[in-house]
Amino acid sequence: MESWPETCSTSSAPERRLTVWRKSLLFNSHGYTVFDDADGRIVFRVDNYAHDWRRHTLLMDSHGNVLLTIRRCRPNILKLRESWKVYEGDEDTQTMSKEERLRPLFKATKHLGSSSCTISMFADDRGSVKSLGYRMSWSREKEWSKIYQADLNTLVAEVSRKYGSSMPKNLLDKDVLSLRVHPGMDQALTMAMIMITNSMSG
Repeated sequence: MESWPETCSTSSAPERRLTVWRKSLLFNSHGYTVFDDADGRIVFRVDNYAHDWRRHTLLMDSHGNVLLTIRRCRPNILKLRESWKVYEGDEDTQTMSKEERLRPLFKATKHLGSSSCTISMFADDRGSVKSLGYRMSWSREKEWSKIYQADLNTLVAEVSRKYGSSMPKNLLDKDVLSLRVHPGMDQALTMAMIMITNSMSG
């Protein structure tokens, strides 16, 4: 997988703090707008007009370039498991031939009634895997999500409701979140995982 200078943290970079607004800047569109807390610039955009936006979503940079495609998999017969696959770039199974379709970057899987899910990474064209995977946990009641690197059980990102800057500090609208990405964790992959978390039931 390529690294995007605008969106990817490196092991030597400081942690990044982002503000995630669960709204699109475009009228009558579902999505997200993500800002860098350091300078206020837009880092990511998600703008969806399609009726099936919950099943197929594109994560874009500030210029509208597609970074990742997030696609919900068909549920199993008993609906005991939810799963999503994430691809680099614009992966469109409707227009691409089987040979043209992209290799998934990772798959997120959640079992019925669980408040966590597993992230399984796929090997790249060279057969190497960047990480053994990740684990996401969340609390709907306390309104937070955390992402751990599974092989090390190390916290790599966390998101929660955002507080305003006034004194005393008050919680902002429920659609405004604070995302903290630790050094070495890719911001685009983190955002894709957070979007999947928000789409999961339970």
